[in-house]
Amino acid sequence: MPETSGIVVRRYNPKDTTITFDGYSVTGFADEMVTTSKDEEFFEPSVGAQGDVVINEVNNQLGTVSVTIQATSPSKYALVKAARDRVIAPLWVTNKTIGVKKGGAHAQIKNYPEDALSTTAGDLTFEWQVFDYDETPLEVDDLVVDTRVGNA
Repeated sequence: MPETSGIVVRRYNPKDTTITFDGYSVTGFADEMVTTSKDEEFFEPSVGAQGDVVINEVNNQLGTVSVTIQATSPSKYALVKAARDRVIAPLWVTNKTIGVKKGGAHAQIKNYPEDALSTTAGDLTFEWQVFDYDETPLEVDDLVVDTRVGNA
């Protein structure tokens, strides 16, 4: 019987990524679907004259989520309307395959996306300010694959 090498292999498929805003599932993504980030670090160190360190907790919970859709995306109208109406609602980016859930319960689109009408249809990037940004790791089943050949 061959021994297992203990290699953990997970599949990633962008189709497993869901983005919901105000209960609406965004669709029609461009190549660069989504980026997420917390706006500030969790703490800021301060070093005194004798080398003593104070860790100053930063309580800023702001985050930024940018979603890029194709110009022909069915979500374009709903997102432009949400931007115009200044809707504040939950925004979540989830991919259960790789254990990702990011966003918050209070988010607002910052502005209309920049748009270029040219010989080809350009992509549209919507940027949200998330007022209570959080990242929650999700449980992921590990698939252990044996890559070694057993010796007889």
